[in-house]
Amino acid sequence: MKQKLPGILLIPLALASLSAPGLLAEERGAYALRDAKIVRVSGPVIEHGTVVVRNGLIEAVGENITPPADAWVIDCKGLTIYPGLIDALSNWGLTNTPPATPAAAGGRGGRGGAAPTAPVTVATPVAIVSAQPARGPEDRPSNAAYVKAADQIFPNDRAIETARNGGFTTAVTFPTGNIFSGQGSVIDLAGERAGDMVIADSVAQFVTIPGGGRGGGRGYPGSLMGVFAYIRQIYLDSEHYKLARSIYEKHPEGLQRPAYDRTLEGVLASPRVLLPATRDVEIQRMIAFAKELKVNAVIYGGHEAWRSTAALKQAGLPVLVSLKYPEKAADSDPLAEEPLRVLELRDKAPTAAGALAKAGVKFAFYSDGVGTPRELMRAVKKAVDAGLEPEAAIRALTLAPAEIYGVANRLGSIDKGKIANLVIADGDLFADRTRVKYVFVDGGKYEPLPEDPATRPGGRGGRGQGGPAR
Repeated sequence: MKQKLPGILLIPLALASLSAPGLLAEERGAYALRDAKIVRVSGPVIEHGTVVVRNGLIEAVGENITPPADAWVIDCKGLTIYPGLIDALSNWGLTNTPPATPAAAGGRGGRGGAAPTAPVTVATPVAIVSAQPARGPEDRPSNAAYVKAADQIFPNDRAIETARNGGFTTAVTFPTGNIFSGQGSVIDLAGERAGDMVIADSVAQFVTIPGGGRGGGRGYPGSLMGVFAYIRQIYLDSEHYKLARSIYEKHPEGLQRPAYDRTLEGVLASPRVLLPATRDVEIQRMIAFAKELKVNAVIYGGHEAWRSTAALKQAGLPVLVSLKYPEKAADSDPLAEEPLRVLELRDKAPTAAGALAKAGVKFAFYSDGVGTPRELMRAVKKAVDAGLEPEAAIRALTLAPAEIYGVANRLGSIDKGKIANLVIADGDLFADRTRVKYVFVDGGKYEPLPEDPATRPGGRGGRGQGGPAR
């Protein structure tokens, strides 16, 4: 029997957790989301259906489903259920620091100044420290291929809750700061411990072209040609290392043991590689480079991909399209003349996604340091207004990134057996007036509070915006 104290209300811990923002639900349990419009992505839209969630998985989805007796029933009449949104290239969960100016996507281009680049949010880099400047590829300068994002997750990163409140349930998050920056991991945006958040620990190697290939005074490699030569040499070394290791493992007697190389181990452990390219010339260059290296490549940036659809289709390379469209710098001279190619890229960047969809090239969106989820949706809406079908836009934020990274059997659509990552909204996700009512991550239910403009994914932000509820 609980003791009653004057002026003090004793609340069980399980009930207290319902109103405490920023905490995970104590148990995932069972839910029946009834009478909703269900955008499955993998199949036709269900106008009036039910989704049953149990122990973190989707137990059932369809039109004529009776809610289980032990399920918490949520009336979703007038609401739409979408698969949880996925940021295809991010640093959410890795840092609490604001986004920094990232590595460029390569090259100066033609006359008229440096070309716009394909930035990506930058986490705290893994420093590659050497007593002396690197003299060649054997010194492995700027190579942190062995680093895994899964080993650097901060569950209390402020960006996680902000993104989740806007409907993002998953991120493919990458370490950054080097030419070979490390291995990206697919993480769910909820969890008290980092290990609870990881869905796939190594899905791709993140490659950047530092300083636009102009060296930056860091020694070798000190030019765009040098960076490409360095990347090429790393892959040649990896193949030789793999062969030498295989021969030694089969016949160790009488053979010198190959030295362990953690950077090459990291390269070999990566099932695909992300290569930066914004402009058409860069995309064509990376298509040829990927073919030469014989790697499973994904292009990221892609603002001028509307020029390169035929080549991308022929090469079979997917594209991650940045939602940070090129803009004129706020402090630039308003009277200064700009090259036509810069103006054209700025004007046509939102058309890239529609052109890729029309050509049948697989693509997905990534946040690229854009502030709030609301701003991300506005950026997607620009692509829709420029010719992208709304259904293709939803797919680019859900099933497409899951397919690109090889986790479509777990994420990206509303299907029985998949992880229960869901977004329930009161309308079209891309409409300004639409509000996210509920978010499910790994079967845990969250009710977002109104968005705080001061809290931005990748930024410093303030207090947590929403907590779990049941």
